[in-house]
Amino acid sequence: MRSATIFCLLLLVVGSVLAQENVDQPTPIPSATPTLTPLPTPAPEAMPATQKRGWFGRMLHPFSSSSDKSPKYKDRKLHGLVLDMQVSPQPAKLSEVRQLEIKTMLSNAGKFPVTLDFPNDQRVEVFLLTTTEDVLTKWSDNHVINEKPGTVIVNPGENVEYKQNISTRDLTPNKVFVAEVFFPKYPDLRARQKFMTEP
Repeated sequence: MRSATIFCLLLLVVGSVLAQENVDQPTPIPSATPTLTPLPTPAPEAMPATQKRGWFGRMLHPFSSSSDKSPKYKDRKLHGLVLDMQVSPQPAKLSEVRQLEIKTMLSNAGKFPVTLDFPNDQRVEVFLLTTTEDVLTKWSDNHVINEKPGTVIVNPGENVEYKQNISTRDLTPNKVFVAEVFFPKYPDLRARQKFMTEP
C-alpha cells in the first residue's frame, strides 16, 4: 500500500513537471529587438552534400558507409562496379604515333561478386569521337569478333583490365578528341576521356 502511494506521488510530481514545461513556454511576446525572434532553420534539402547520416539511419545501419563511391546503374546486377580508363600517350603526337593505347579498368567496389556474361569474345568497345559527338573510329571495325560466349567474374576488391589499340588515322593535329569505352552487352558500363593531338 505504501509503495502504491509513493508511486502515485511520483506520477503526480512527474506530471506537474511536464505541465510546468508546457506552461513555461508561452507564445513569444512582441519585442522591439529583432534578435529575440528565432531565426528560421534551413530545410534539410538545402544542404545534402554536407549532411551526415542521421541518428536513425546510423541505428538501423551502423556499419554501412555514408559515402558510396560506386555509381548507380539501371541494371542492378552491375551494382558495385566502377569503370575507369586511360588514354596514352598524351598528348598524341600524330607524326610519331599510329595507334593509341586505351586501358580499361573494371573494379568491384561492392561487397558481392559480379558475374558478367558475354555472347562473344568481345568485352569492350572503343570509339574515338569529335567533341561534337561524331564517331571517327570504332575498335571493332578493325578486329575479328568470334562467336564464343564467355563469363567474367569480378570479386570484391578485384579488378579486370583490358588494353586495346585503336588507329589514329582519322585524327587531325591540334584538336581535342574524346575516347569512349563501353561494354556492348552492358551499355551502362561506360567511361570517357578527352585527349589532345599534336602534329
